[in-house]
Amino acid sequence: MILSGHQPNFLPYLGFFDKMMKCEFFILVDHIQFEKKGWQNRNRVRVKHGSDGWAWLTVPVYTSSRYEQTISEVEIDNSSEWGDKIWKTLFYSYKKADFFEDHEDFLKSVFTECRWEKLVDLNIELIKYLKECFDIEVPIIKSSDYSFSGKKTDLLIEMTKKLGCDTYLSGGSDDAREYVCEEEFEKHGLNHVFQNFIHPTYKQLYKPFVPNMSALDLLLNHGDESKEILKQGK
Repeated sequence: MILSGHQPNFLPYLGFFDKMMKCEFFILVDHIQFEKKGWQNRNRVRVKHGSDGWAWLTVPVYTSSRYEQTISEVEIDNSSEWGDKIWKTLFYSYKKADFFEDHEDFLKSVFTECRWEKLVDLNIELIKYLKECFDIEVPIIKSSDYSFSGKKTDLLIEMTKKLGCDTYLSGGSDDAREYVCEEEFEKHGLNHVFQNFIHPTYKQLYKPFVPNMSALDLLLNHGDESKEILKQGK
Protein backbone atom coordinates (compact mmCIF):
# COMPACT_ATOMS: atom_id res chain seq x y z
CA MET A 1 0.00 0.00 0.00
CA ILE A 2 1.16 3.50 -0.82
CA LEU A 3 1.35 6.36 1.66
CA SER A 4 1.81 9.93 0.54
CA GLY A 5 1.56 13.22 2.32
CA HIS A 6 2.17 16.93 2.40
CA GLN A 7 1.94 19.90 4.69
CA PRO A 8 -1.70 21.06 4.94
CA ASN A 9 -1.33 23.95 2.52
CA PHE A 10 -3.90 26.66 1.93
CA LEU A 11 -6.03 25.92 -1.16
CA PRO A 12 -3.30 23.66 -2.63
CA TYR A 13 -2.38 23.38 -6.29
CA LEU A 14 -3.22 20.41 -8.49
CA GLY A 15 -0.04 18.45 -7.80
CA PHE A 16 -1.14 18.10 -4.17
CA PHE A 17 -4.30 16.28 -5.23
CA ASP A 18 -2.46 14.27 -7.88
CA LYS A 19 -0.43 12.70 -5.07
CA MET A 20 -3.60 12.07 -3.12
CA MET A 21 -5.13 10.21 -6.06
CA LYS A 22 -2.13 7.88 -6.28
CA CYS A 23 -2.05 6.52 -2.74
CA GLU A 24 -4.14 4.50 -0.28
CA PHE A 25 -3.49 6.82 2.68
CA PHE A 26 -2.67 10.53 2.69
CA ILE A 27 -1.08 12.17 5.70
CA LEU A 28 -1.22 15.89 6.41
CA VAL A 29 2.13 16.60 8.02
CA ASP A 30 1.17 19.28 10.51
CA HIS A 31 3.53 18.53 13.41
CA ILE A 32 6.56 20.09 11.71
CA GLN A 33 7.67 23.72 11.85
CA PHE A 34 5.55 26.35 10.13
CA GLU A 35 7.23 27.96 7.13
CA LYS A 36 6.88 31.73 6.79
CA LYS A 37 6.23 32.96 3.25
CA GLY A 38 5.50 29.42 2.16
CA TRP A 39 2.30 27.80 0.91
CA GLN A 40 0.72 27.02 4.26
CA ASN A 41 -1.16 30.32 4.62
CA ARG A 42 -1.28 31.59 1.04
CA ASN A 43 -1.79 30.52 -2.56
CA ARG A 44 -2.42 32.00 -5.98
CA VAL A 45 -5.47 32.44 -8.18
CA ARG A 46 -5.81 33.58 -11.78
CA VAL A 47 -6.89 37.20 -12.21
CA LYS A 48 -7.58 39.38 -15.22
CA HIS A 49 -5.35 42.24 -14.14
CA GLY A 50 -1.84 42.03 -12.75
CA SER A 51 1.62 41.82 -14.23
CA ASP A 52 1.84 38.04 -13.79
CA GLY A 53 -1.82 37.19 -14.34
CA TRP A 54 -2.32 35.98 -10.79
CA ALA A 55 -2.83 37.30 -7.26
CA TRP A 56 -2.06 36.04 -3.77
CA LEU A 57 -4.77 34.92 -1.38
CA THR A 58 -3.24 35.22 2.09
CA VAL A 59 -4.46 34.27 5.55
CA PRO A 60 -2.72 36.46 8.15
CA VAL A 61 -1.19 34.50 11.01
CA TYR A 62 0.72 35.22 14.21
CA THR A 63 4.45 34.59 13.79
CA SER A 64 6.20 37.19 15.96
CA SER A 65 8.29 35.47 18.66
CA ARG A 66 6.82 32.13 17.54
CA TYR A 67 9.80 30.96 15.53
CA GLU A 68 9.50 27.26 16.25
CA GLN A 69 5.73 26.86 16.23
CA THR A 70 4.39 23.84 14.40
CA ILE A 71 1.82 24.09 11.65
CA SER A 72 -0.83 22.68 13.99
CA GLU A 73 -0.14 25.49 16.48
CA VAL A 74 -0.42 28.45 14.09
CA GLU A 75 -3.17 30.89 15.01
CA ILE A 76 -4.95 33.15 12.54
CA ASP A 77 -4.76 36.91 13.09
CA ASN A 78 -8.41 37.92 13.05
CA SER A 79 -7.76 41.61 13.68
CA SER A 80 -8.52 42.33 10.00
CA GLU A 81 -11.32 41.29 7.66
CA TRP A 82 -9.04 38.94 5.76
CA GLY A 83 -11.88 36.52 4.92
CA ASP A 84 -13.92 39.25 3.24
CA LYS A 85 -10.87 40.25 1.22
CA ILE A 86 -10.28 36.69 0.01
CA TRP A 87 -13.96 36.24 -0.81
CA LYS A 88 -14.06 39.46 -2.84
CA THR A 89 -10.97 38.43 -4.79
CA LEU A 90 -12.53 35.05 -5.58
CA PHE A 91 -15.88 36.58 -6.46
CA TYR A 92 -14.59 39.24 -8.84
CA SER A 93 -12.00 36.91 -10.38
CA TYR A 94 -14.31 33.92 -10.97
CA LYS A 95 -17.93 35.15 -11.01
CA LYS A 96 -18.01 34.56 -14.77
CA ALA A 97 -16.47 31.08 -14.54
CA ASP A 98 -18.82 28.36 -15.76
CA PHE A 99 -19.04 26.56 -12.40
CA PHE A 100 -18.54 29.37 -9.91
CA GLU A 101 -22.17 29.29 -8.77
CA ASP A 102 -21.85 25.59 -7.87
CA HIS A 103 -19.28 26.44 -5.19
CA GLU A 104 -20.22 30.01 -4.33
CA ASP A 105 -22.22 29.20 -1.19
CA PHE A 106 -19.47 27.06 0.31
CA LEU A 107 -16.69 29.54 -0.39
CA LYS A 108 -18.68 32.51 0.85
CA SER A 109 -19.57 30.67 4.04
CA VAL A 110 -16.00 29.57 4.76
CA PHE A 111 -14.52 33.01 4.28
CA THR A 112 -17.22 35.37 5.51
CA GLU A 113 -19.44 33.48 7.94
CA CYS A 114 -17.04 31.22 9.84
CA ARG A 115 -14.52 32.45 12.39
CA TRP A 116 -11.38 30.36 12.23
CA GLU A 117 -8.86 30.34 15.07
CA LYS A 118 -6.34 27.76 13.85
CA LEU A 119 -4.89 27.84 10.34
CA VAL A 120 -4.78 24.05 10.11
CA ASP A 121 -8.53 23.77 10.71
CA LEU A 122 -9.30 26.17 7.86
CA ASN A 123 -6.87 24.43 5.53
CA ILE A 124 -8.22 20.96 6.26
CA GLU A 125 -11.79 22.14 5.68
CA LEU A 126 -10.78 23.43 2.24
CA ILE A 127 -8.67 20.37 1.41
CA LYS A 128 -11.52 18.01 2.27
CA TYR A 129 -13.93 20.01 0.14
CA LEU A 130 -11.62 19.95 -2.88
CA LYS A 131 -10.92 16.26 -2.29
CA GLU A 132 -14.64 15.51 -2.48
CA CYS A 133 -15.06 17.66 -5.58
CA PHE A 134 -12.29 15.70 -7.29
CA ASP A 135 -14.01 12.48 -6.15
CA ILE A 136 -10.95 11.27 -4.23
CA GLU A 137 -11.86 8.66 -1.60
CA VAL A 138 -8.46 8.30 0.08
CA PRO A 139 -8.61 8.71 3.89
CA ILE A 140 -6.81 11.73 5.35
CA ILE A 141 -4.69 11.45 8.50
CA LYS A 142 -3.00 14.17 10.57
CA SER A 143 0.57 13.55 11.70
CA SER A 144 -0.08 15.53 14.90
CA ASP A 145 -2.40 12.72 16.01
CA TYR A 146 0.69 10.50 16.33
CA SER A 147 4.02 10.78 18.15
CA PHE A 148 6.44 10.92 15.24
CA SER A 149 9.98 11.91 16.13
CA GLY A 150 12.00 11.40 12.94
CA LYS A 151 13.28 14.05 10.53
CA LYS A 152 13.45 14.05 6.72
CA THR A 153 13.87 10.49 5.40
CA ASP A 154 13.58 8.97 8.88
CA LEU A 155 10.21 10.67 9.32
CA LEU A 156 8.90 9.32 6.01
CA ILE A 157 10.02 5.81 6.95
CA GLU A 158 8.49 6.13 10.41
CA MET A 159 5.15 7.27 8.99
CA THR A 160 5.13 4.55 6.33
CA LYS A 161 5.71 1.83 8.92
CA LYS A 162 3.29 3.23 11.47
CA LEU A 163 0.46 3.30 8.94
CA GLY A 164 1.13 -0.22 7.70
CA CYS A 165 2.22 0.75 4.20
CA ASP A 166 5.12 -0.58 2.13
CA THR A 167 5.71 2.38 -0.22
CA TYR A 168 6.05 6.13 0.18
CA LEU A 169 5.26 8.52 -2.67
CA SER A 170 7.14 11.83 -2.53
CA GLY A 171 6.72 14.93 -4.64
CA GLY A 172 8.91 15.20 -7.69
CA SER A 173 10.48 18.62 -7.08
CA ASP A 174 14.23 19.10 -6.76
CA ASP A 175 13.76 19.94 -3.08
CA ALA A 176 11.90 16.68 -2.50
CA ARG A 177 14.62 14.70 -4.25
CA GLU A 178 17.29 16.27 -2.04
CA TYR A 179 15.15 15.53 1.02
CA VAL A 180 14.92 11.78 0.49
CA CYS A 181 17.60 9.09 0.82
CA GLU A 182 16.14 6.13 -1.06
CA GLU A 183 18.82 3.76 0.24
CA GLU A 184 17.39 4.14 3.74
CA PHE A 185 14.01 2.91 2.52
CA GLU A 186 15.68 -0.17 1.06
CA LYS A 187 17.40 -0.88 4.39
CA HIS A 188 13.99 -0.99 6.04
CA GLY A 189 12.46 -3.21 3.37
CA LEU A 190 10.32 -0.37 2.01
CA ASN A 191 9.80 1.12 -1.42
CA HIS A 192 10.03 4.76 -2.40
CA VAL A 193 8.82 6.49 -5.56
CA PHE A 194 8.79 10.08 -6.77
CA GLN A 195 5.74 11.76 -8.24
CA ASN A 196 5.87 12.47 -11.95
CA PHE A 197 3.30 15.25 -12.23
CA ILE A 198 2.93 17.20 -15.46
CA HIS A 199 0.57 20.09 -15.00
CA PRO A 200 -2.42 19.80 -17.35
CA THR A 201 -3.41 22.70 -19.58
CA TYR A 202 -7.08 23.65 -19.50
CA LYS A 203 -9.37 26.53 -20.36
CA GLN A 204 -9.06 29.45 -17.96
CA LEU A 205 -11.13 32.62 -17.97
CA TYR A 206 -8.19 34.66 -19.18
CA LYS A 207 -5.38 34.05 -21.64
CA PRO A 208 -2.61 32.98 -21.75
CA PHE A 209 -2.81 29.86 -19.61
CA VAL A 210 -0.99 30.22 -16.29
CA PRO A 211 -0.21 26.95 -14.46
CA ASN A 212 0.23 26.21 -10.76
CA MET A 213 -2.74 28.16 -9.48
CA SER A 214 -4.84 26.89 -6.57
CA ALA A 215 -6.83 23.80 -7.54
CA LEU A 216 -9.90 26.04 -7.21
CA ASP A 217 -9.00 27.51 -10.60
CA LEU A 218 -9.61 24.20 -12.36
CA LEU A 219 -12.72 23.39 -10.34
CA LEU A 220 -14.46 26.72 -10.91
CA ASN A 221 -13.74 26.60 -14.64
CA HIS A 222 -14.52 22.93 -15.33
CA GLY A 223 -16.73 21.52 -12.59
CA ASP A 224 -17.32 17.77 -12.80
CA GLU A 225 -14.78 17.45 -15.63
CA SER A 226 -12.01 18.54 -13.25
CA LYS A 227 -11.12 15.02 -12.07
CA GLU A 228 -10.49 13.78 -15.61
CA ILE A 229 -8.43 16.88 -16.41
CA LEU A 230 -6.44 16.36 -13.21
CA LYS A 231 -5.68 12.78 -14.30
CA GLN A 232 -4.03 14.18 -17.42
CA GLY A 233 -1.25 15.36 -15.15
CA LYS A 234 -0.11 11.72 -14.89
